[in-house]
Amino acid sequence: MKRTLLKLLFMTATVLLISCGPQKTEWSVLSPSGNLKFTVKQTETQSLVYNVSMLKNGAEKLVIANSPLGLQRGDASFNENLKFTGMEPAGNIDESFTLPTGKRKIVTYKASEMSLTFENETGQKIQVIARASDDGVAFRYRFPETDNNPFSIENELTGFAVAGEGKTWIQPYDKVTTYSPGYERYFENGIPIGTKAPGEEGWCFPALFETANGWLLITEAALDSTWFGAHLQPEAPGGLYTIRMPEKEEARNTCTQVPHSVLPWSSPWRVIQVAENLAGIVESDLVVSLNPASKIQDESWIQPGRASWSWWSDWPSPKNYHSLVKFVDMAAEMGWEYSLVDANWDLMTGGNVEQLTKYAAAKNVGILMWYNSGGPHNEVTERPRDIMSDPVKRKEEFQKLASWGVKGVKVDFFQSDKPAIIKQYFDILKDAADNKIMVNFHGCTMPRGWNRTWPNLVSMEAVRGAESYAFDEKYPEMAKWHNTILPFTRNVVGSMDYTPVAFSNQRYPHITTLGHELALSVVFESGIQHFASDCESYLSLPDAPKNFLKTVPAAWDETILLAGYPGKDCVIARKSGDIWYLGGINGTGEKQAWEIDLSRLPQKEWAATLITDGATEKEFNVSEISLTKGEKLKVEVLPYGGFVATLK
Repeated sequence: MKRTLLKLLFMTATVLLISCGPQKTEWSVLSPSGNLKFTVKQTETQSLVYNVSMLKNGAEKLVIANSPLGLQRGDASFNENLKFTGMEPAGNIDESFTLPTGKRKIVTYKASEMSLTFENETGQKIQVIARASDDGVAFRYRFPETDNNPFSIENELTGFAVAGEGKTWIQPYDKVTTYSPGYERYFENGIPIGTKAPGEEGWCFPALFETANGWLLITEAALDSTWFGAHLQPEAPGGLYTIRMPEKEEARNTCTQVPHSVLPWSSPWRVIQVAENLAGIVESDLVVSLNPASKIQDESWIQPGRASWSWWSDWPSPKNYHSLVKFVDMAAEMGWEYSLVDANWDLMTGGNVEQLTKYAAAKNVGILMWYNSGGPHNEVTERPRDIMSDPVKRKEEFQKLASWGVKGVKVDFFQSDKPAIIKQYFDILKDAADNKIMVNFHGCTMPRGWNRTWPNLVSMEAVRGAESYAFDEKYPEMAKWHNTILPFTRNVVGSMDYTPVAFSNQRYPHITTLGHELALSVVFESGIQHFASDCESYLSLPDAPKNFLKTVPAAWDETILLAGYPGKDCVIARKSGDIWYLGGINGTGEKQAWEIDLSRLPQKEWAATLITDGATEKEFNVSEISLTKGEKLKVEVLPYGGFVATLK
């Protein structure tokens, strides 16, 4: 009894000391394994900052230094004089879901979450919700109160202070033109952190950073139609990158960049992937995991695959039925699932799309159709246009396409991250899903994980891809190393419709070898892989590379980075069924000799077919080899060369 009384007195005294002590000004959440820590702090001015640390063997290394948090709403500010009012108990998130496209079929997401609530001087509430998983951290803002009056966001003050010196691979945001912004600039190749952007428009997400303490990739996720798609300000003093809203001139000034919504209202997730090595960045599914669950109950009709594509090698072909038939026939012979009919197909002579769809279906090839997204928000004349921007016409069009048996659409020329344009993306995805039609966006924003919610989103462009061989005389020289940056940056955050494997030449011939081009079918991930070359280039291939392109899939069970460094080289392994497909590219002017460690692959003995560069850049070399436990795969390639391998 005496011991119990003393215990009660001690507990009471402890509670009194806590309640009478100073206000808490620091809160942290740890990742499930304890390797990452996200901390929010309140400063002397009662503004908020956060930082991110890596923890290992008792040591704590800062990867994001104290960085600003805060929003300026149209009616109130939430950036200083904030009073802490409560913290919801940290919760655990443990989810598993399947995806028809992406790095792996089954995605597992585990994280710890905390939610902090603050009030401004007038008593209005804002929450900072933070999650820490083993591959990164994410945070978002939420206004938890209920109010049916519309509110606006005038400015977001969020920053990312990359700790320490190092390098960044980051893409300049586009100037506003008839065809941009579209996330189609070259990534800067390992420039010093903090470098000012070349234009006042700033920098893009995603951005990759290498510091002494680790690798970071900064981006955003779960953007919805109530917010803007963010990019970064041009100035980054001391490595502090801050949020920038869309440019006012985007979408031909037909809508505002300022978002509006009733309350409650949540922002997109601000995402910082963190890893000790590049494999942890490339293999992460953090972006897609942060999105809401699928809205499509039956996903069985969403079928990834390969597609022939006539436009790259024959621009007038979408207007000629007989030209398109050749590409359908080629897709059938190669065993590819689809053939894409590009812009201006509504001017077709010699036949029509409905006839082409029936012809293709008889050969077990599905047809994909191109559309202009405009509408008043763009002035691009390619057609058909003024359908995808009109809700009534769009629904009718999807119903018609479904009745014809069309499998998917490619919708182009959005050129803006303003909220109204973001809403159009979601409207298209929903209307397409209602008619069991897949979607590929071009001239578009970069991925933010929408394919979890709308799995019929099979790919997005947002990349300077192979079509640039037709428009940019600098592209052949740049593509040699540009291709080796994309797997570590753009392709990390979502499927990428680069339109690879260009064996033939466009206006500006490629410098990369045929082995390099073949390898892009594995190195680059896209839910529908549109192969760029003409029919003859594929049908006249030697047996080994031809058979490889007949069998290489576009959907993967697993993805593993085996080697590489952005701007230099990349070797990726992707699994489908019981076969591992390897692709490697060399971005340097020197021959490359890899000794590839296969220990991360589950099997220990392999029968491998290796296709690599031949004696010249226009030849292949094929070999059959066996690998025993612990043996490395030795591969030699030419300058700007590449290889593929299948391991069974």
